[in-house]
Amino acid sequence: MRPAQSTAAHKTPHLAELVCSNSLKSESENSAPWLLKEELRRLDSFLLRIARDTRVPGGHALTVDREIFAREVTRTIENHPLIELRRGEVASFFQSSIVLVCTGPLTTPTLATEIARITGSDRLFFYDSISPIVDATTIDLSIAFRASRYGRSLDSSDDYLNCPFDRDQYERFVDAILTADAVPAHIPEDQTPFFEACLPIEELARRGRDTLRFGPMKPVGLIDPRTGRRPYAVVQLRQENLRAESYNLVGFQNHMRFSEQARVFHMIPGLERAEFLRYGQIHRNTYINAPALLTSTLQLRTRPEIFFAGQISGVEGYVESIATGLVAARHAIDLANGDPPRPFPRETAIGSLCAYVSGADPSNYQPANITFDLLPALDPETRHRLRHDKRARHAEICRRALEKLDEYRVVYA
Repeated sequence: MRPAQSTAAHKTPHLAELVCSNSLKSESENSAPWLLKEELRRLDSFLLRIARDTRVPGGHALTVDREIFAREVTRTIENHPLIELRRGEVASFFQSSIVLVCTGPLTTPTLATEIARITGSDRLFFYDSISPIVDATTIDLSIAFRASRYGRSLDSSDDYLNCPFDRDQYERFVDAILTADAVPAHIPEDQTPFFEACLPIEELARRGRDTLRFGPMKPVGLIDPRTGRRPYAVVQLRQENLRAESYNLVGFQNHMRFSEQARVFHMIPGLERAEFLRYGQIHRNTYINAPALLTSTLQLRTRPEIFFAGQISGVEGYVESIATGLVAARHAIDLANGDPPRPFPRETAIGSLCAYVSGADPSNYQPANITFDLLPALDPETRHRLRHDKRARHAEICRRALEKLDEYRVVYA
């Protein structure tokens, strides 16, 4: 619908604008996020190809220049001979066509009401967050130092800037967070729980004074070159774009007023005179109770010509949204060709994500990132053989998943 109608979180007219973070999670081989991306690469996901081409340094994560990424996605869609891109808000579904509903985390009230009508269920909400961004030229590099945890990086470079705290600095910082004024919530808190993997820093601070330094401010694997010791706590800054003109504060989404963010974040060592290009925000996400509504092929049980994908279906994360979008599109093609949609193998990350969306407990449904917990356990003999080697177990789960995906591709090519 953008740019005709914008949202509180989006800033550009481009498709695929990444508003929360520029990270597509870990590229460490045999991790669950890596497995999901590897499956998408084997399925020739054009979004993963664009992510590769617009990558910026991000340690062991796949991080992208979000402006170039969105621009390239938009250019590809606009120039595709088989795609007609129409700009404008959709208020209702076509009555007889195959429809993919992929409205993202900021579905308009009008369309959300239509989704509730079509699905016959109430809407569900949770809060998600946006991290602040700082001008790179205003960071004090005599204090902030370059390093990745334990020296881990895809290309052996030190991809993060690290702002180190001593104990007194940390305690004053936590006090400032706890006393900062928050932006009033638009929806009552008891109806809109936070997503646990993306909590605002003030919510973390309320859970205990050490929660932040064991969470987004953990100093493990980092040595301050000024002292030769590990800091008491650290704020990590991750490069935003290819020109390294700006950095985001990793894990520092928050619900504080902008004036309070300016006061609190200028207490961070190295950011005392920093210029913030964007402050953190909280925005509402919309998703359906998918286990009560969808099949494992992401079709609406009561109207199989309607597919749901992305965050509206209850997956959390960019790559998870990409994966469900690709799945829904492939199954929609099957349906258009008169063939029954073919679920992905349960052993794959994609298949397990769809199994969660369609088969979780509908009475307590929460958005999910891909984790090994979603994939089927190894057989008892293999589990016993590898019981003392977690890495080997994960490698075997990944090997099995990719083998099953390759078999699926051969059969259903």
